[in-house]
Amino acid sequence: MSESGICRIKPEFIIIEEKPKDLAIQCVSDKDLTEIKSSGNEIQQATNKRQQENGEVSNKKRKKLQGQNKSRGPTYRITQDKELCNLLVQFKGENVECNRKNCNFLHNIEEYLKVKGDDLGDTCYNFETTGKCERGLACRFGSQHINGNVNIINEEKYNEYSKNHTQTRNILNKDLQHSLRKKTYDFSLSEALIKYNDKAKGKVDTSTKVTKSSGTVTDEDIIKIQQREKQTIDWKGKIFLSPLTTVGNLPFRRICKEFGVDITCGEMAMCSSLLQGAPQEWALVKRHHTEDIFGVQLCANNPHVLTKCGQLLTKEIDIDFIDLNLGCPIDLVYKEGGGCALLRRQKVLESCVTNLSQIINIPLTVKTRTGVYSDERIAHKLAPNFRDWGASLLTIHGRSREQRYTKMADWNYINEVVQAAAPLPVYGNGDILSYNDYKSSLEICPGLAGVMIGRGALIKPWIFTEIKEQRIWDISSSERFDILKKFTNYGLEHWGSDNKGVENTRRFMLEWLSFLYRYVPVGLLEQPPQKVNERPPSYRGRNDLETLMASNSASDWIKITEMLLGPVPENFRFLPKHKANSYK
Repeated sequence: MSESGICRIKPEFIIIEEKPKDLAIQCVSDKDLTEIKSSGNEIQQATNKRQQENGEVSNKKRKKLQGQNKSRGPTYRITQDKELCNLLVQFKGENVECNRKNCNFLHNIEEYLKVKGDDLGDTCYNFETTGKCERGLACRFGSQHINGNVNIINEEKYNEYSKNHTQTRNILNKDLQHSLRKKTYDFSLSEALIKYNDKAKGKVDTSTKVTKSSGTVTDEDIIKIQQREKQTIDWKGKIFLSPLTTVGNLPFRRICKEFGVDITCGEMAMCSSLLQGAPQEWALVKRHHTEDIFGVQLCANNPHVLTKCGQLLTKEIDIDFIDLNLGCPIDLVYKEGGGCALLRRQKVLESCVTNLSQIINIPLTVKTRTGVYSDERIAHKLAPNFRDWGASLLTIHGRSREQRYTKMADWNYINEVVQAAAPLPVYGNGDILSYNDYKSSLEICPGLAGVMIGRGALIKPWIFTEIKEQRIWDISSSERFDILKKFTNYGLEHWGSDNKGVENTRRFMLEWLSFLYRYVPVGLLEQPPQKVNERPPSYRGRNDLETLMASNSASDWIKITEMLLGPVPENFRFLPKHKANSYK
């Protein structure tokens, strides 16, 4: 990275801005000028005052944006009295009555079709692909499969598709959700395992307890023989897509799979919410059939919920590994004792890793940072313990919690962890945005099993192709826009093509665009490739679309979504997750 942190752009593409001082003098009225007795600060104050009155924002003020927009709220609220009841969306002509009490949705199809609004497009991706649109009459692209007030299904095409394609897996069924909410799910194995391990470490006084017998063996013997032979994964030389909160959703992972990523993982899921049967949390463990090596990342602050969750997931859903989150830096998780906070509670950490690795018959992986504090690195000390406690893979992010993303990842320290953890496979994570970065990481850490890529994939998901083909790809703006078209189709398939699904797709596309705009086209760079923490000066692209996709304004990102999903609704609002990602 350059010392200034500036990404060097060819002069012909740079937008030259006028000097702020000249602009300041022009903005101040004659009356204001007579009141100014000493230039400098007073001129700037008068300028800021005038800009506030005119609704303008100064460059100085814009640069101060930082941190998170924590209370963002939803981007769009569904008005129930304008939406069709789910029982009627697949209406085929026969009478269907809704028996639900207090159902506020519309039950008059003719009335709904009048208020529904014009279609956003002529082709429904779901109907075109599968022969059936699950959102039926509520589909915003429904002219292709709606005849009058009847939803049409191409039975032959749908049956053929169902035979040859596995639908999205790991969907929470009603029976399982009911047993979790009523707390009737059988977690006796998890509870017995934790008790046994606690007793083995002298944490439980069993001197007055009678050991229960089960036939010719005791309960302790059952726990001992519970060490089933684990499934294995060959980790060597693979590229791992980092579990990305909010933006690492299923449609985005499909895009990355098409560009060649080897291993994918769901977004960080909270164990407590999974055990309560929360639909929004179970949505994070859904798996597309193209994800051939897929895992789930769990976050918890104690071994009891973590072990129960491990037992639940390995029994009820289809996953290849479980990843334990020891790297989440956000305050909400850290203050509750989860994520990075477990690094400071090493007895609890040992119990978490040991019990979770023993309860599951698939590999357990661990993702951690260098430590909590910048001057107190502990990952190299913990690495041998993770190996002994039962982890199959360790991923080390080369920054501390305190650093967040403000410093470059320390790959020399990652190499120390690699050596300390041997023979446990170790993946490195941090600041890989090109094949050159990937190659450099392997040169610094020759014993590295593989790499994990997070922000690099958000900024340029085609990085996996670049690495596999060992090249720099000067991808065109039209090719990048085609990627967004695919994301749109995958989003409408995943979240639905009705109003709610369209706005969910728009919301997650906007979250992704808050990273995607940071990509600087190779043809504009003086010294390619781009580094992850370098920021370019204001520049124009080689065409209007490239210029639009380089904008750091959320209003321009909304324009891009409107090119794909139609105009935003009246009550739509969007703030990027990180304030520093965009100017209003």
